Amino acid sequence: MPKLFTRGLAALAAVALTASLGACGAGDTSTQPDASGGPAKTRIGVTVYDMSSFITAGKEGMESYAAANNIELLWNAANLDVNTQANQMDQLINAGVDAIVVVPVQADSLQPQVAAAKAKGVPIIPVNAELNNPDISGNVQPDDVKAGEAEMQMMADKLGGKGNIVVLQGPLGQSGQTNRQKGIENVLAKYPDIKVLAQDTANWKRDEAVNKAKNWISAYGDDIDGVVAQNDDMGLGALQALKESGKTVPIVGIDGIEDGLKAVESGDFIGTMLQNGTVELSAGLAVAAAVAKKEEINTKPVYIMPMITKDNVDVAMKHVVTDRKAFLDQLPTLTTDNLKTGNIAYEGIAGQTK
Repeated sequence: MPKLFTRGLAALAAVALTASLGACGAGDTSTQPDASGGPAKTRIGVTVYDMSSFITAGKEGMESYAAANNIELLWNAANLDVNTQANQMDQLINAGVDAIVVVPVQADSLQPQVAAAKAKGVPIIPVNAELNNPDISGNVQPDDVKAGEAEMQMMADKLGGKGNIVVLQGPLGQSGQTNRQKGIENVLAKYPDIKVLAQDTANWKRDEAVNKAKNWISAYGDDIDGVVAQNDDMGLGALQALKESGKTVPIVGIDGIEDGLKAVESGDFIGTMLQNGTVELSAGLAVAAAVAKKEEINTKPVYIMPMITKDNVDVAMKHVVTDRKAFLDQLPTLTTDNLKTGNIAYEGIAGQTK
């Protein structure tokens, strides 16, 4: 994924970076430099851990906000590789972007890059996953502990407070994994009759979760009473493995991606926590753009995920799937309003308040 980037004149650097990102497959620019004589575009670099279903939805949200707010995006995906992401950060800093949005591969990474960005006056805004560094200029994060607690509580209620579960974890060491795990364990501490038979990472990936779940089914069989997945993709992988084995157990996830919401509708999932990447990453971009332009804004808003069950999945489905274009069209206004109220997760889901 990383490409050789040669430093040069600012205009040539921008062209070189754009060509590099386009060549890598995951990269593109969402807008082109303004040629109408209007104000110059704010150039925001982006590097994300991987192009998961969540991030793909988030990219659409960022592009919608960018198009409405005269922002040019320079997009990178790091394929879960810290060194790749470090190289991408170096490229963006050398290109002289106005700010960088980073969804880090690991929380304890990118220290030299953050230092270099600070020296050049380039704000760094971690979004969705934490970056442990005092020199970041903002921080747009979900409350992953609360999400982990909520999904585990759904499972505990479904099992009547007793039974055996397996836990599919995100990439070990990433803040989403560690904080959701903490939330799960907070609830498990209240239920001594719920036993964790096995837990391991499937790196947010559906295919890895299929294989992991198949191994657990072979090892534990009918002793598995429920699957707690730290994201929907892994829960869907477990669902596939269970169906292939002729088994049905409750599954709960986090993120509310399209297939996860469909699983809630069908009853294959007992629920999920909606972390709408479209909404969250749009908010992160808005914060980064405001910081770059030295505008007053809350630089540390927190995304609180609403619980999604059969009772309220209909509206979430409209926003994520069936009325997607209409939702994206009004997203820039929603993002601006949410940053004013402080509830950056608000999108009118039953149970949410502004």
